[in-house]
Amino acid sequence: MADQWLGSLVTDNAQAGFDLAIMMARMGVKYTQPSDEVRGKLRPVYASDANALIASSHVIAVNFQTVAAANNYWRA
Repeated sequence: MADQWLGSLVTDNAQAGFDLAIMMARMGVKYTQPSDEVRGKLRPVYASDANALIASSHVIAVNFQTVAAANNYWRA
């Protein structure tokens, strides 16, 4: 993928940082499996798998830690 979508890890606040963490997780999946068709076929499988959903939440949490650190935990 040639698109540059991540300009910075710096966000205005924690909510924007969490939104960025989710976007990072979603883009990670998109880069790993670039086929929209394959992702669409797989979605129903993991959508009802508690372990897959927990793993997804973990990826978001790790991304959020990274974004929070880049923002000095939003301390002024």
